[in-house]
Amino acid sequence: MATWAYPPLPAEQINREADTALARELEWLLHSLQDSLASLKEGLQECAALLAPQEPGSTLVLSSLRSENVKGFVTRVGTKVVKGDVQLRLASLPPPRGAPSTRLNLSQSPGAPVLVLRQLVSVRDLVAQSLDIVDVSTWTGDPLNAGFIFSQLHLLLETISEARQMLKGENDETRGKWWDTSATENMFDPPLPPHLSFHLSITDSALVLLLRTLEPTALNHTPAAFSSDISLTGFSLRDRIFGSRAPTHDEAGSLFQWQGEEVRVKEKVRVESQDPSLMAVMAKLSALEHEVMRCVAALRVLMGEEDTESEA
Repeated sequence: MATWAYPPLPAEQINREADTALARELEWLLHSLQDSLASLKEGLQECAALLAPQEPGSTLVLSSLRSENVKGFVTRVGTKVVKGDVQLRLASLPPPRGAPSTRLNLSQSPGAPVLVLRQLVSVRDLVAQSLDIVDVSTWTGDPLNAGFIFSQLHLLLETISEARQMLKGENDETRGKWWDTSATENMFDPPLPPHLSFHLSITDSALVLLLRTLEPTALNHTPAAFSSDISLTGFSLRDRIFGSRAPTHDEAGSLFQWQGEEVRVKEKVRVESQDPSLMAVMAKLSALEHEVMRCVAALRVLMGEEDTESEA
């Protein structure tokens, strides 16, 4: 079934009416986007509240699941870890004389440096930037200027996506390289044992603690008499009898520059604890990102940029 208009309308009039209808639809969308911006602002404010420092903070258990290697907790307030008490029983880290384990206790001294989670600092700043973008889009410029609103929404999408990726913590660029961003020894009381790396980061909204015992490579350049790892043939007696040992962790054999010296990782232990507040922030950021993507896509269609975007 088909429908014709009679008498036939000139092509110019049809195109003019189509452009007028498209302009009206675009104007309606721009008006409705103001309501969407208000909703986005509310969601971002909720994220900011979850990231803000609030006493007593979040106390998270950091313990290994099937062993006594790591037992302890930390307390996070905002972007800082203000308390922490972790007991270690590692084969490569002998405990102090007379103690069953090695205790790592965050110093409560007023002059001690604070353990700051840099990922959360970045997320907090990005959420604040997103709120500024929403305010500019709402109160500055012409809200019916499609180009202005489109550029603001695109910037908002990039900022929210970056904040979500920070909480995702998929690589060392976001989590921070452990040999550069490990906690310093004077953050603890007593100070950390020598050649122990204590690295806290965020991965999938969980607080992840990676402990590494380190061995300077300079120690291996001086062979000791009757060393079990040295032989004239290049293979130790143990390796010739039992075969070479499988690496105990994914960084075995790698060399790192840590505190001015070259080291290798002897032992590596990873524990994590889900943080309910950060999980809520991640869920909200994902929903906000999806909503902004929807707004950008709708605006792109009515602005006639859909084909240009697909070709790019």
